[in-house]
Amino acid sequence: MRTSEIAELSQVHPNTVRLYEDWHYISPVPRKPNGYREYSDLHLKQMKIARLAFKQEFIQNNLRKEATKIVKLSGREKFKEGLQAAESYLAYLQTEYEYALEAIETVKQILQNKSITGETYSHKTVAAMLQLTEETLRNWERNHLYCVERNTQNRRIYTQRDLQKLLVIRTLRSAHYSITSIAHLFHELEQSKGKTDIRQMLQTPAFSTEFFHVTDDLVNQLEIAMNDVESIIAILTELQ
Repeated sequence: MRTSEIAELSQVHPNTVRLYEDWHYISPVPRKPNGYREYSDLHLKQMKIARLAFKQEFIQNNLRKEATKIVKLSGREKFKEGLQAAESYLAYLQTEYEYALEAIETVKQILQNKSITGETYSHKTVAAMLQLTEETLRNWERNHLYCVERNTQNRRIYTQRDLQKLLVIRTLRSAHYSITSIAHLFHELEQSKGKTDIRQMLQTPAFSTEFFHVTDDLVNQLEIAMNDVESIIAILTELQ
C-alpha cells in the first residue's frame, strides 16, 4: 500500500501516517527502489490501534500516557506487552464506568431523601473506597471542595454524607471539571442557599440538571472507550 491508500483506509491525512512512523507508532516502513513507502497489513493494523487509542476526547491525566504506551508497544511490535497494557487500561476504564454509575445512583437516592446510616470512616478508608490517594483528598480539602469533622485526636472522621459528596466530586473531576470550577460551583450554591450540605446542593435544579447531563455524557464516552479498547485487544491478540 502507498501512503495515500493506508491514509484513506485509516481515515487520516497522509501526513498523519508519516508522523506516526516518525513517532514509532507503526513499524519502520520499507521503501521501493523509487523511494515510495510500501505499507503492509501490519502497518494498517497498527494505524487502527493508534486511531482507536486516541479516539476519545475525554482522555486526561495519566490516561493519555496509558493510551500512548499501548500504541508505542504496538509500533515496536511488542504485541504481548501491548496486550497486557490494553487489558490494564480496559480494567481502569471499567472501574471509572462503575464509579460513574454509582454516582448517578447515589444522587438519585439523595434526591429521594433516602435515609443514611450513622457509620463513619477514616481518611485512609475513604481514599481506598474511592480509589484515590490520600493526598488527592487532602488537596480537595485544601481547595475548599469539602470540609470534614475531626475527632479529639484531630483525625478526620467522614460520614456517609461526606462520602457521597466526595463521590460527586470524583465524578465531576473525571468529567473534566477543574478543581477551581467545582470550588466556584459549590461556592455559588452556598452563597445563594446559605451553608448547604450535599443533599441541599443536589436539590437545586441547576446543579442536579447539570450533574445528570455531565454523568450521562461521561458514561456514554466510557462505553465507547471500552468498546474501542476491546477492539484494540482483539487486534493485538491476533498479532501475537
